[in-house]
Amino acid sequence: MKPQIHESADVRDSELGGWTAVGPRTTIVESALGDYSYVMNDGNIIYSRIGKFCSIAAFARVNPGNHPLGRPALHHFTYRSRAYQLAEDDDREFFDWRRENEVVLGHDVWVGHGAVILPGVKIGSGAAIGAGAVVSKDVPPFAVAVGVPAQVVRFRFDDDVAAGLLDLAWWDWPHERLAAALPDFRSLGTAEFVAKYRGSAPPGSE
Repeated sequence: MKPQIHESADVRDSELGGWTAVGPRTTIVESALGDYSYVMNDGNIIYSRIGKFCSIAAFARVNPGNHPLGRPALHHFTYRSRAYQLAEDDDREFFDWRRENEVVLGHDVWVGHGAVILPGVKIGSGAAIGAGAVVSKDVPPFAVAVGVPAQVVRFRFDDDVAAGLLDLAWWDWPHERLAAALPDFRSLGTAEFVAKYRGSAPPGSE
């Protein structure tokens, strides 16, 4: 299934996997969006690697502009110099620095409405980021982080269940296997799901 990109969205120099969707007025630049992941309306993503099955709500910002705190001036005339007719070229080193501080989201991450994920942050698979949160530090897998600055308030599962989900890596299952397991995704508790599939072949692989 090809990516679904709204006509008002702006996707540049990026890789979008199968079954992905980009909502109205969303901008994605120099980033990767894994299979089944989606971004709702008015999002902004740059210099980021986003895993599979990620759910990014409206007005979220992933890796927003990072001004150089160590320079005499914070204003972007020092690196977007052409726009101000101050130089023939923009500051390539500055933009390379921005790229080096990429944001990385694991698989099945939920980013709530209006959340901001700051440069260099890594968010583990299965984590949930609350609406309006400002994430300035790494978030472990399956953690729930909320607030400004975002703090981990709890984990979705105990260590054994979390480890089981990471071992299963269901996000890597082929589309047909996901379809075969869909009744269990819907009806089983997570511990039951892990117990059923841990150490066994994914459904549909026989």
